[in-house]
Amino acid sequence: MTARIRNGEPALRASPTPHAALAPASGATALAGRVLLPLLLAGAVVAAAYALAAQPGGGPSLAFALTLGAAFGALLQRTRFCFLCHARDFIDRRDPRGLLAILLALAVGTVGYHIVFGAWVPNPVAPRLPPDAHIGPVSWVLALAGLAFGLGMAVSGSCISAHLYRLGEGSPVSPFALVGAAGGFLLGFLTWNDLYLSTIITAPVVWLPHHLGYGGSLAVQLLALGGLAALLWRFRAASAPETAVREPPHTLPDLLRSWFDGRWPYWIGGLGVGLIGFLVILRLKPLGVTSAIGSAARQLGNEVGLVPLRLEGLDGFAGCATVPGDSWLTPNGLLVAGLVAGGFAASLAAGQFTPRRPTLKDAARGLGGGLLLGWGSMTGLGCTIGTLLSGTMAGALSGWVFGLTVLAGVWAGLALPRRFVRN
Repeated sequence: MTARIRNGEPALRASPTPHAALAPASGATALAGRVLLPLLLAGAVVAAAYALAAQPGGGPSLAFALTLGAAFGALLQRTRFCFLCHARDFIDRRDPRGLLAILLALAVGTVGYHIVFGAWVPNPVAPRLPPDAHIGPVSWVLALAGLAFGLGMAVSGSCISAHLYRLGEGSPVSPFALVGAAGGFLLGFLTWNDLYLSTIITAPVVWLPHHLGYGGSLAVQLLALGGLAALLWRFRAASAPETAVREPPHTLPDLLRSWFDGRWPYWIGGLGVGLIGFLVILRLKPLGVTSAIGSAARQLGNEVGLVPLRLEGLDGFAGCATVPGDSWLTPNGLLVAGLVAGGFAASLAAGQFTPRRPTLKDAARGLGGGLLLGWGSMTGLGCTIGTLLSGTMAGALSGWVFGLTVLAGVWAGLALPRRFVRN
């Protein structure tokens, strides 16, 4: 397998990913597009955060959510932190760097979450759980939700968080995928009562600190993550891409160009996501991106009479809870808004805002894959950010089960004929 060097970073020549078509814009790109517009966007976010902070009550939390969401979106865009891309890189060509970044995020977040939960719940005895944590019931329903979510990722080309930051890149698929995800939430509300009464109501909620204490839970999780990393490293050692030494920048323009052109290293994405998850739980709730989308879908469903008046047990679960009402002027809603704005600013600065007119195929894949993403998120009580990342960081068995079944769903989806799967 041959390798090529771009911007000092080795890259394997292999099957395309959702971001393969993205390349830094040419030198003819207008200064306004790559410098002034991102600065204006950043200024608008700061001004909005300042205005929100002045509101009585929860204003500071709203400002913090918007600001951190913007940083989160920029980080995801510049590091290409995409669960599907990372999984596909390993499945297709045994390049584990992306999956190692996810494991790094989980390890950093696991340490942070256990520190915070240790302060919140000093004696982790059942049935006490940390407030708002993504710790859910484990059953075949959760596994089915993970499979559906992973298949939706393969069909639509991204998970929900990646679709949000890819809106800022001008993706022709992401708008349809997010609309489809809202429809998937509605479908999830329709199937919830039957699944809850038949299975979920009696499913165990397994939180490792209940059984091992915080020290034991932390040790088991870090050992498991380290073991997975070692296994992936063996694959990397067997098929490592050629390495190259990046020449350090000698001038300020060269430094800025190296910062905005090309892709940031994988480890920055993993470390940054783990730290942001820790910061979010300190000030807000555990990290998640689907609560606002699901709440908006539930509100719409209530207004048109599609959602059952009573959703058995749903509002008793934490995580990415869906509450009809003012779903956007909330910490989660503003986190999502900031994520989109941050991704947009980062893509402009990098010259990677490349919109194009969507085709019928784009719309079909987005809507179909989004429907699976939404149903999987609603039924699994979160997505790859909430149930997988935040849940696993919290020491919840549900996070591990969801993550493994999402990976299985991605693998199954990538095995489909290419006309059904997003390139």
